[in-house]
Amino acid sequence: MTEILEAVRAGASGETLASLPLPKTTRALFVKRDEQGMFDAMDSRDKDPRQSLHVGEVPIPELAPDEAYVAVMASSINFNTVWTSIFEPMSTFGFLDRLGRESVWGKRHAQDYHVVGSDASGVVLRVGSLVRNWKVGDVVTVHCNYVDDQDPSAHDDSMLSSNQRIWGFETNFGGLADVCVVKANQLMPKPTHLSWEEAAVNALCNSTSYRMLVSANGKPVTQGDKVLIWGASGGIGSFAVQYVLNAGATPIGVVSSAKKAAMLRELGCEHVIDRAEKNYQFWKDEHTQDESEWRRFGKDIRALVGADPDIVFEHPGRSTMGASVFVTKRAGTIVTCAATSGYMIEYDNRHLWMKLKTIKGSHFSNYREAWAANQAICDGTVVPPLSAVFSLDTAADATYEMHHNRHEGKIGVLCLAESEGLGVTNTELRAKVGEDRLSIFRRYA
Repeated sequence: MTEILEAVRAGASGETLASLPLPKTTRALFVKRDEQGMFDAMDSRDKDPRQSLHVGEVPIPELAPDEAYVAVMASSINFNTVWTSIFEPMSTFGFLDRLGRESVWGKRHAQDYHVVGSDASGVVLRVGSLVRNWKVGDVVTVHCNYVDDQDPSAHDDSMLSSNQRIWGFETNFGGLADVCVVKANQLMPKPTHLSWEEAAVNALCNSTSYRMLVSANGKPVTQGDKVLIWGASGGIGSFAVQYVLNAGATPIGVVSSAKKAAMLRELGCEHVIDRAEKNYQFWKDEHTQDESEWRRFGKDIRALVGADPDIVFEHPGRSTMGASVFVTKRAGTIVTCAATSGYMIEYDNRHLWMKLKTIKGSHFSNYREAWAANQAICDGTVVPPLSAVFSLDTAADATYEMHHNRHEGKIGVLCLAESEGLGVTNTELRAKVGEDRLSIFRRYA
């Protein structure tokens, strides 16, 4: 990889890169099949990603006709990396085995190791024989929607495909490696004003928030809407705040500390609720929720913005869904994309049906949505919430930090990039966006 890295840094042509031999193996972050039972019977919080995630050399698979090899300059940690690392709610080797039964090319994924990572920025090293829109030397970011274009259900909205998967979570050969393998329809242009690590942290979370709050497939925000955003200083939450502001609407950010509240205000979110300060107790015990606390929460929202929220941006799941359904305005919408606090949610259905509210499910984005979300990054109208940067060799530590919610925004991981700040080619746009705005999350980390 040394020769390839030197060529990338020198801005070598695609012809030069294509002439360089590819290694047979790549350094990568992975879990092992024979360790998938290592945390059995342990409480989720006690499961330690630093024990299950390994950095080492793994084989680079043969390239399928619709795929590309990408030299990964930087990647990032997502919550699905946490799930893979603690084998919860299930081992991801089951996903790989199912993919392995689908086709000859799918069989490559069913290995005894699983290379993780669902984000990347880098340079295309090779393309398959069917790839027509990308060439060796292209500078790219990678989104994680992995779909089969032979499935008719994928041709309206690919997120409705019966075999849609998340790359690096439900597939192998993910982005936390020096070389990753992606389908050509996962590639997008790298934002020219961003460094490798800044560009690498956007695709998954940014695209998810875009589909939820901008696309017609979610619940599009309109001017004047009031939008409650849980985890507003986190990955998807910080992108949600920016899309709400860009739409001329009013975000109400929910965070867990005064520091996070200050950071969010600097991002432009005027109305912030510090749930640690308020000490909401939505659950009396494991089985019983407290409606009086829902009412107190709703009163606090109205005190800030004068009305109940039109939209609730929901992703914690079990811990907050009851409150989310209650505080949403009559005929409003709760749009949800995850359940980081638990999947088995409970809410009082009277407050849903009698007040004509809607719960809308949303999952990542299709290629068009991911491309549009990436364009917002490229234009500088949305900024990456990069808060910390780790090396690939210490990515297990970064995953541990995310597992225990010890981070703001997004955590970047340097792969082939040897230091931070590399990869910027449009200094004029960077100056226009502003270093202060690009560094908000770093300054509060």
